[in-house]
Amino acid sequence: MSSFGSKNKEPKALLFDVFGTVVDWRSSAINELRSYGQSRGIDANWEAFADDWRGLYQPSMEAVRSGTRGFAILDDLHRESLRTLVNKYELPRPSEREEEHLVTIWHRLKPWPDVIEGLYRLKKQYIIGTLSNGNIGLMTRLAKHSGLPWDSILGAEIAGDYKPQPVVYRAAAKALNLDESECMLVAAHNDDLAAAANVGFQTAFVSRPDEYGVNQVRDKHATQSWDIVTDSFSGLADLLNCSRY
Repeated sequence: MSSFGSKNKEPKALLFDVFGTVVDWRSSAINELRSYGQSRGIDANWEAFADDWRGLYQPSMEAVRSGTRGFAILDDLHRESLRTLVNKYELPRPSEREEEHLVTIWHRLKPWPDVIEGLYRLKKQYIIGTLSNGNIGLMTRLAKHSGLPWDSILGAEIAGDYKPQPVVYRAAAKALNLDESECMLVAAHNDDLAAAANVGFQTAFVSRPDEYGVNQVRDKHATQSWDIVTDSFSGLADLLNCSRY
């Protein structure tokens, strides 16, 4: 854990990457997929299925970023990827209701243990919100499910594009009537932070070394001198002098 060392003035808003930074998508998805399999009598490698589903995340968004398709919300991209994997794993085709349940697994992800307390501490002093590739409906339902106390839900949908495109970060700052330099991105992914820093955001790296399970290779550590480097939202709150009471 390192102390706050930005040359910038104190941020007014803390905007958070969500998948991996705020919520443990992998364990949550595996547990839900396993429960679904048990209910249908389907035996599959659900750990690999979850990893493959996440593996299709960036390629599905790249079609939007490159302009080869129009903007589509992440729920729609998740649905397309799910159908691809049902075929790959030769699983029985889910009913319409079952497919909706599976797609909305991403609405029911559990936060890391340090998140809720940390967010409430940070919320006392800063505007806190999402800066996620997740669509507004997804992020809203995820917040309701997991008790995430956001002040705002921002990200790809309001920009009509996906991170790390600069417009996504700029649109979030603009929506809050703030300059980019008055915003801090909080993320567990170095490339996300680099893109935010390039448009003038302040940066906070929160390590999530178990995001991809025991075989995680990327983002176990900060790869640059971000404004803040820590290992939890509680640590972030400490470094930003947010009281516990």
